[in-house]
Amino acid sequence: MKSVRSLALSGVAIAGTAVVFVIPFIFIVLQAVKSSDEARELSFSLPTTWPILENMRQVFEARDYMLIIAFINSTILTVSSVTLMVVLAAMVAYVLQRRASRWNVVVNLLILAGLIIPPAVVPTVWVLQNIGMFKTMIGMILIELAFGLAFCVLLFRAFIGSIPKDLDEAAIIDGAGPLRLFFKVIFPLLKPVIVTVIVVQSVFVFNDFANPLYFFPGDANATVQLTLYNFRSQYGTDYNLLFMNILLITIPPFIAYMIFQRQIVAGMTSGAVKG
Repeated sequence: MKSVRSLALSGVAIAGTAVVFVIPFIFIVLQAVKSSDEARELSFSLPTTWPILENMRQVFEARDYMLIIAFINSTILTVSSVTLMVVLAAMVAYVLQRRASRWNVVVNLLILAGLIIPPAVVPTVWVLQNIGMFKTMIGMILIELAFGLAFCVLLFRAFIGSIPKDLDEAAIIDGAGPLRLFFKVIFPLLKPVIVTVIVVQSVFVFNDFANPLYFFPGDANATVQLTLYNFRSQYGTDYNLLFMNILLITIPPFIAYMIFQRQIVAGMTSGAVKG
């Protein structure tokens, strides 16, 4: 009886996954490989012709190869912001987990606020303008860092709670200072959660649409998600090129997630019992 019930639940889960993820992805692929006239119908049918290479060429050449510039900008933004997230979040989480202080309550409230309170666009733009970082890559990196740091700290803190404190004491006895203790002893042990943070936050930053739109405007500053505007206008939309663009910018995060999905699950569940 239990086996039949588990099989039924598995079937429902698979069907739900197919409806939510697989079917929309197939729809995107079908529209991306159609001609302009056929894609305009938005039908779930095979194309009569397959202008795949022509659609890809038009997408890459649109607005002076904006997609290539966008890939470069998104890569720089993703690598820089996620690297800072990993290092800073791990350091903050280590201090919060290992060193009890009266300031821990305040820091915990700030972290919780970072997860709950939505970002305010106008005040943030005002701050960036006054410090000279509006429409700059450094300012955009700091924005992504600020919005993703709280989640990363929670993940690292849960994992660090499962690491025995005896390792810290042994390293201190051997003469290790605070920085050497963290980077030589603790940080290498954080590999599972580091992989989780890198993949999850990379997908989030790479696919971010709203923040670059508000804080990083301009054709030269375009990120991959903003290139979707290349094929939409007030009077019409090139659906075949739009969906081809969506497909091209979806492939890198999809490949990363498929490769590291086991590490992501391990990092998310590590420290769930201890600490």
